[in-house]
Amino acid sequence: MDESGELAGSAATPPVEPVFDGHNDVLLRLWLGEKRGVDPVAAFLDGESEGHIDLPRARAGGLAGGLCAVFVPSVGRFALATPGADGAYSTPMSGTVDLATAAAASAEIVDIALRLDRAGGWTLCRSTGEIRAAMAAGRFAAVLHVEGAEAIGPDLGELGRLYALGLRSLGPVWSRPNAFGFGVPFAWPASPDCGPGLTDLGRDLVRECNRLGIALDLAHITEAGFRDVAAISDAPLIVSHSNAHALTAVARNLTDRQMDAVRDTGGIVGLNFACTMLRPDGQDNAATPLADAVRHIDHMVARMGIAHVAIGSDFDGAVIPEAIGDAAGTQALVAALRGAGYHEDDLRLICRDNWLRVLGTSWRENDDQAQLNTLSVEPT
Repeated sequence: MDESGELAGSAATPPVEPVFDGHNDVLLRLWLGEKRGVDPVAAFLDGESEGHIDLPRARAGGLAGGLCAVFVPSVGRFALATPGADGAYSTPMSGTVDLATAAAASAEIVDIALRLDRAGGWTLCRSTGEIRAAMAAGRFAAVLHVEGAEAIGPDLGELGRLYALGLRSLGPVWSRPNAFGFGVPFAWPASPDCGPGLTDLGRDLVRECNRLGIALDLAHITEAGFRDVAAISDAPLIVSHSNAHALTAVARNLTDRQMDAVRDTGGIVGLNFACTMLRPDGQDNAATPLADAVRHIDHMVARMGIAHVAIGSDFDGAVIPEAIGDAAGTQALVAALRGAGYHEDDLRLICRDNWLRVLGTSWRENDDQAQLNTLSVEPT
């Protein structure tokens, strides 16, 4: 045994690096399961064979929390278009979802999130302080996110009600059009500059999110919509689950110019585990090496700096590399990054601290603290 207490000749076990994830669809899976008669609270607490995230698998993989999406699927089963002989595909855009349908489904999904909070399955967090406290206590730190704003009516009143329930992040669109803007299709090879930007109502939505302190997520939006948000918003640009278009030319990935804009606002991009967005050929193939994920991290770090790169897994929303498998395999990516030369300080930033910084800024926590400091100063 050496002076450190390790057996001579043995390597120390690498530490588990807790991960706060920028995007997952566990609430969608639990909601769909409830439609089949599966208790969503029990499924999350006790674990199940389906999907990617439940509490036992999250704990096994060091997945400490994340932004959990309220997403209302389009009518009918979604599937990527069959690739042609050259591997190219272009999936038809999903149909719109009407306000009444979206509002009813969203209410049911949010109710599952609240039930999990009451049952102790997770802590529904509304501030970065609550996220840190939950993670320190070993509780899954969930943040409520809306992916596609179809449940928000034209008067935007529902936004305030959802905020009161815990909503702290919103993506105006998914990969379909709605009253606020236009999404990108699932296509390879394709550019994200493939449709119009925000509508007038979409611009109003951005301003109201800024006013309330709701983070804006630009995953799934067209490049024109991305530019519109950048021109209006005074918050950091956030793209929760996208990768580098320069490496994988799917429409959902970000161009270098978009990443420059994210960097310049102090924003963040979360690495998406979806195989279609990692592989150079854009194919939906789980036999995707983690080296592809590392290449995307390397590119984003080189382009934006390490302070602007994080993880946005898309667990429960995509086919992911079999080397990860599900939430229990989250540390496989951490190990791959460690093996590629990322040090522990780098990993802490990528795995959680970058998210906490950007969310705190988007939620106006620093502004609130500055105001408190100003009020506490004695007049001179």
